[in-house]
Amino acid sequence: MTSDSTHRLLLLRHAKAEHPEGLPDPQRPLSLVGRKQSGQVGAQLAEAGLVPDLVLCSTSLRTRQTWELVRGTLGADPALELRDEVYDAGVSTLLDVLRGVADDVATVLVVGHEPTMSRAAAALAGPDSDGAALSRVQVGVPTASWSVLGFTGPWSGLAPAGATLERLGLPG
Repeated sequence: MTSDSTHRLLLLRHAKAEHPEGLPDPQRPLSLVGRKQSGQVGAQLAEAGLVPDLVLCSTSLRTRQTWELVRGTLGADPALELRDEVYDAGVSTLLDVLRGVADDVATVLVVGHEPTMSRAAAALAGPDSDGAALSRVQVGVPTASWSVLGFTGPWSGLAPAGATLERLGLPG
């Protein structure tokens, strides 16, 4: 793949998690609803032909569980990088991580947290973006929702307003 090729970025907010008393936030597990949502997301991504080459996943339990259940219905086993910085990343940190992706990687899936997943989608969305999807990501997204952004050029050149927000997918 050349640096002028189209790349695709998928931003997935983890599925619904439990809130057990006394459990540190990074150790919160998925709820039963979240487990169901995750399987739906994997099936939706597969049906849409959105199979990542690389997954950048927060190290929290709920994001790791989300990814494992998505992977189970996706029908693929892409490279996985568990990244501590995705757990509490703001948009600028997430962009720094993405700018380090090799250009031969066509599609990256980030499994992360709110508000960063919606804020990153809104920040990256350029003028040709889907209006309804942009309106939704600007106010935040529900659990297990996923944004699809496309852009041309190297990952190192990913910049605010430099991608097209193509769609927002919701579980179920």
